[in-house]
Amino acid sequence: MTRSGKPDFGILLVLADQEFVGALRAATAEQGFDDQGRSDGFVLRTLGAGLTTISGLAARLEITKQGASQIADDMERRGYIERRTDPSDARARLLHLTDRGEAALQAARKFHQSYERKLRRRFGDDAIDTVRGVLTEMAGEAQVSAPHFRALMF
Repeated sequence: MTRSGKPDFGILLVLADQEFVGALRAATAEQGFDDQGRSDGFVLRTLGAGLTTISGLAARLEITKQGASQIADDMERRGYIERRTDPSDARARLLHLTDRGEAALQAARKFHQSYERKLRRRFGDDAIDTVRGVLTEMAGEAQVSAPHFRALMF
């Protein structure tokens, strides 16, 4: 609590994120995607926006190549992605979504849209547009507009 007796804003943001992620995981688990890892959504959206290599994935996730490789290995083992030879460079391996990966991505996107529609019905368009504006400002327009993050938003 703050001195005003109101909950700390940062803690509310964390709690709201946890609620959202929990609801997303529950909804996608009901559709057979109960084995999702913490980074899976970002990887699915990244590959949904276009093919990339392990190095490209590492750059987009801002982690090491070793970390990206471990995530890709795990997602490949669970059937969400696969590696294929790059037709323009036989030395490179591109990451592709499998049919299961595509289905998981579509399930998550549908959940995101449904969640926002529910919030709009409950709180109204103006309130949700205001929250969206505040979050955009907090994240920073440059961050929100960065190509590697823009690809995740659609």
